[in-house]
Amino acid sequence: MEQVLDTPLTRLIGVRHPVVQTGMGWVAGPRLVSAVANAGGLGVLASATMTLDQLASAIAEVRSRTDAPFGVNLRADASDARDRIDLLIKHGVKVASFALAPRQELIARLKDAGIVVIPSVGARRHAEKVAAWGADAVLVQGGEGGGHTGAVATTLLLPQVVDAVDIPVIAAGGFFDGRGLAAALVYGAAGVAMGTRFLLTRDSSVPDAVKRTYLGMSDTVVTRQVDGMPHRVLRTPLVDALERSGQVSGLVRAVRNAARFRRVSGMSWTGMIRDGLAMKHGKELTWSQVLMAANTPMLLKAAMVDGRPDLGVMASGQVVALIDDLPSCEELIDGIVTQAADVLRGIGANLAG
Repeated sequence: MEQVLDTPLTRLIGVRHPVVQTGMGWVAGPRLVSAVANAGGLGVLASATMTLDQLASAIAEVRSRTDAPFGVNLRADASDARDRIDLLIKHGVKVASFALAPRQELIARLKDAGIVVIPSVGARRHAEKVAAWGADAVLVQGGEGGGHTGAVATTLLLPQVVDAVDIPVIAAGGFFDGRGLAAALVYGAAGVAMGTRFLLTRDSSVPDAVKRTYLGMSDTVVTRQVDGMPHRVLRTPLVDALERSGQVSGLVRAVRNAARFRRVSGMSWTGMIRDGLAMKHGKELTWSQVLMAANTPMLLKAAMVDGRPDLGVMASGQVVALIDDLPSCEELIDGIVTQAADVLRGIGANLAG
C-alpha cells in the first residue's frame, strides 16, 4: 500500500504509515517486527529479555527479512545499556525506543550516530524532560494500555503532551483501528502505537492457544502483584490468585523466578543486583518491589513462549474486548490507514458542507 498519511513521524523515520508496533517482551521478535516493517509501519524489537548475542542475532534476522527501517526497545536502567547501544550503532538500527527515560548522555550518543531516539512516557513532565534532553519523538501511553501503565486516560494525557513539546508525539493506549488513528492525528499526534492489536495477528509468534485465550477475554485488571508496579493484564484465575496472595508468598515466588530469569538471560547475580540497584534508584522502589520485578519476564514467558496461560500472566490493553480477529500485519495496517484516511476525508467534507 502506498503512503496515504504523511506525518512528522513518517518523515522522521522514513516509514510509509504512522503506525508503531510496541516492543513487547517475548512477543516482539524478528518475525513480527519484520512483518510490520514490510507492511510500512515501525516494528520494534523487544530486547530486555535477550542477551547481547541474542539481540545481535535478532537484528540480523530482521535485516534478512526486510530492508525497511525498524527499531529496538532498550531498558535505560540496564547495566549493559551502553553495550546494547553500541550494538545498535554497529548494525545501523534506525530507532532506539525506551520504556523509561534514558540518561541524557545515552540520548546524545545515539543521536550522534544518527539513531532516532523515542522514549516512552506516562506524564507531561517526563515528556518535557526528555524533549529538553534531545529526544527526537516521544511515545505517550495512557492508562488504557497493557503492561506497565499509569492512571491517566490517553484522551487526557495526549493533548497535555502535544501542547507541551515541539517534537512528534506518538499516542498509545486504547488504539486498534483507523478511527483511533484519525482521532490521534486530530489531537495533534504524529501517529499511534499498538501492542495488543499486533500481538493478535497471524504474524505474531505467540502460541495459538494463547491468542485464543485473548480473543475470548474482555476483562483486564491493573495489579501490583506481578512485580510491585501497576501492570495491566488479562484477568485470569492465576491473576486472581496472585491478588489474594500475601507478601511473603509473593517474595518467595519472586526469588524463584529471579533464579530462572538469571538462567534464561545469561546474567550473573552481580549483574542482576546491579540492575536492581539502578531500578531502585530510578523509580524509588522498595527492595521488595525490586525483588518482585523478577516475576515479570518469567510469568510473561510462561504464556507468551511456553503457551501456558494457566501458568503465566498476559499483558493486555483494554482494547482486547474489541478485538475478534487475527489479520496479518499487512492487512491490519492497510485497513487502519485506509479507514483513518476515510474518516479524515469525511470530517473535511462535513466542514465544507
